Amino acid sequence: MIRVLLVDDQAIVRAGFRVILDMADGIEVVGEAADGPAAVELAARLAPDVVCMDVRMPGGDGLAATRGILDRARERGIRPPEILIITTFDLDDYVFGALEAGAAGFVLKDTDPDDLVDAVRRLATGQGMVDRTVTRRVMAEFARRRPPEGADPDALGLLTAREADIVRLLAEGMSNAEIAERLFIETSTVKSHLTRAMAKIGTRDRLQTVVWAYRTGVARP
Repeated sequence: MIRVLLVDDQAIVRAGFRVILDMADGIEVVGEAADGPAAVELAARLAPDVVCMDVRMPGGDGLAATRGILDRARERGIRPPEILIITTFDLDDYVFGALEAGAAGFVLKDTDPDDLVDAVRRLATGQGMVDRTVTRRVMAEFARRRPPEGADPDALGLLTAREADIVRLLAEGMSNAEIAERLFIETSTVKSHLTRAMAKIGTRDRLQTVVWAYRTGVARP
């Protein structure tokens, strides 16, 4: 059972998400919070698998809450929940900041109910939300904010040449199968290399790996 915490300052939004998620097989909404500080406390107490997080809330935004939830989990030595940003603002500074802080993906509030359920399931299995649309936005935002002069040698030194190639292709929005075809290797080999690369750089999912790649200059827009 996937345990979900809903965080949004609007009760009607939380109610709508609860109906959608509680109707889905294998998903249970275990709690709700109306602001960031409450979300941090509930996440620590309820240990959800996924937190559906609004980013703009009075009394504490989702960016600070994302950092707080992940930091507290690390301090306690437990696996942190996956943070799914749900917003009306597309990839604005709040959403992008949350991705940098460790969120695993984002969807818009007007997303199709089936897509919301799929996003929760994907995050719960550690896949993150990586598709070409999201990746292009991440690339464009990094290019706008601080285009790298070159790859950070310390970051690049963490990876083998093959791992670095796979991370770069992932950052272009490729699936494991597409990477395997490009590099003439098996899909299972791509998965193994990517798993080792993520362990070395300390990322928990594919989206955070993409964010790391652009932040360090290992991948470039």
